[in-house]
This record gives sequence, structure tokens and C-alpha cells, in this order.
Amino acid sequence: MKSQREKLVEAEINAAALFAEAEKRELIIPGKSEKQLNNELFALALEMFGIKKYWHKRIVRSGPNTLKPYEENPPNLILQKDDILFVDFGPIFDEWEADFGRTYVLGNDPVKLKLKRDIETAWQECKAFFNGQQSITGAELYTHCCESAQQYGWEFGGPIAGHLIGHFPHERLETEIKTNYVHPENHQDMREPDKEGNMRDWILEIHFVDSRKQIGGFFEQLLT
Repeated sequence: MKSQREKLVEAEINAAALFAEAEKRELIIPGKSEKQLNNELFALALEMFGIKKYWHKRIVRSGPNTLKPYEENPPNLILQKDDILFVDFGPIFDEWEADFGRTYVLGNDPVKLKLKRDIETAWQECKAFFNGQQSITGAELYTHCCESAQQYGWEFGGPIAGHLIGHFPHERLETEIKTNYVHPENHQDMREPDKEGNMRDWILEIHFVDSRKQIGGFFEQLLT
């Protein structure tokens, strides 16, 4: 029987395949609205995996909407020729959750391309930092992610830098329970087991923004 971690990795592999197929079919192009692309990705997931259920709202954000954290619901924008956008989907594969986010640059704007590169590199560096600590709190990892944004010349755009993930439905991610998040008020060791003594698994999300240029980028996947 596969372990929880193996199931989560399998779900993430499927999510990555979904995003790769969207690129292959050239779905992410200028002229579409965010909502249209969102619906097309939903239809593609249904076609490829029969998925109808998502554990969080599906997000496609472009241009100035890329500055907005998860909780907000900005207006529906049209993808522009030299735009930047990100996609954040939480599909459920056989009752196992994935949470996958990627940034796309339409065109050759060097600042936007740098942002895309930086968030991917920073994600790997923050994972390495996490792996290098025998114990680490959510607050400590969040602080490190914010410092990483500054090192690359950006601002950290989110009130969290990740959260728990697991079998659907996993521990309820109530906003007031900070220990469920990579959050500045989470002072619990992220490697502590859950109430049943089971290992907990985490998602790491990197959201860098430039408030002056009105652009942001997002990269998200399994941390543990």
C-alpha cells in the first residue's frame, strides 16, 4: 500500500501533467479572460483525469491581479500580449489533494522573465533551507521566505508561505488556526506529528511582487 507521501507525490505529478498539457495545447495565450482560461483548464482536467472536485478555489490571475493574495477576488482581466500571469489549482486525485502553482510570461519582458526565474530559484532555496534545519517553525520559514524576496529585489506578496496538505479533506485550514500555515504567528515545529501521531505534509508557496510595477509571480508545490 502506498504511503500518504507517495499518494501526495502522485497527485502532484498529475497536476504537473495537467499544466504541461495546457502549455502543449497553447491554452495560455493573450486575448482570453482569466475566467475563460480557468474554465478551459477545468475542462482539460476533466478530460485528462475526470476531475470535478477541487479543495480550494481555482485561481488564474494576470497583470495587476498577480499582486493579490489568495483571499481576494479581483475583477476578471483579459490576458495581454506582454502579460504575466499565474495559475493556482488544487485538484483532488482519488481523494488526495494537490496544490500546484506556476507563473507564465507572455512575451519577452526582461523584468517579468526575471521574476519568473527568481520565484522558481527561491522556492528551491527555501526548500533547501527547510531541509537543513532539524526543527523549524512556520514563523521561521515564513521569515526566511520574506528575506529571500528582499535578496532578489522583490517584496513577499502573501500573508502565508504555505500550508498543510493531505487526504481530502485534510485538517481544516481555518484562518485562525495559525499552526496549519507557514505563517508569522505559527511557532510550532513544522515536523511535529498531527493529533493521531502521523507525519504532516506541507506545501510551500512563493509569491513575489513589485508593487510599483504592478506585477507578481507565484510558484507552489509540495515541500515535504
